[in-house]
Amino acid sequence: MIFGGLLKNSFIDYPGKISSVLFLAGCNFTCPYCHNPDLARGRVEQHDFVHEKKVFEFLESRCGLIEGIVITGGEPTLCPDLLRICAKIRELGYPVKLDTNGSRPEIVKKLVDSALVDYVAMDIKTDPDNYSPLIWEKAEPEKILASVKIIMNSGLDYEFRTTCLKPFIDKKIIKKISGIIKGARLYALQRCNDKRVLDRDFFNNNDRLIKEDELQRLRMIASEQVGECIVRG
Repeated sequence: MIFGGLLKNSFIDYPGKISSVLFLAGCNFTCPYCHNPDLARGRVEQHDFVHEKKVFEFLESRCGLIEGIVITGGEPTLCPDLLRICAKIRELGYPVKLDTNGSRPEIVKKLVDSALVDYVAMDIKTDPDNYSPLIWEKAEPEKILASVKIIMNSGLDYEFRTTCLKPFIDKKIIKKISGIIKGARLYALQRCNDKRVLDRDFFNNNDRLIKEDELQRLRMIASEQVGECIVRG
């Protein structure tokens, strides 16, 4: 197993914990605003890859110092070794947080049923009915909805997240998403950072970003249906 990267220390990726972040390369979505474009393309330069042996030597050395491990991407559920990697991390005594786009509910369910994750953060990009063609031509809305249900019924800590920019998000879409996740413990509306993205042309000569006052209005709309809604990033 070769990882796309390792962030040794993070204070923000696992809520309430000092964590290390493992990055897995490759994604089935083509979100133009993706802030890990190399990982999304699966084309990280060879010298940036991290071998499994070295990763676990590091994790063993940090037992008692690091409080949790985040597995992110790319899209981690595409990795055939994901369950095995999570099991190895759990054997070291670390709780595991998974970041996912929710496109593979069968993998999310296996992780939950096998008690291999402790926290799940799922991105909801837009109205699931609009994923194709905005996010992925082969997107299946029912899989996104299935992942939402699995996560909300899991008994685990979790959050849903939406990166806010046009045309993916507006008041009507936020109202629909918050209805889909009605009663969710936490929903994070994320500010879009357009400095390093997958598709620069998407942003050129277009006003894609959502202003702060509008973000706060979107937060108020979502807050009517979820336990807590925050603006982040």
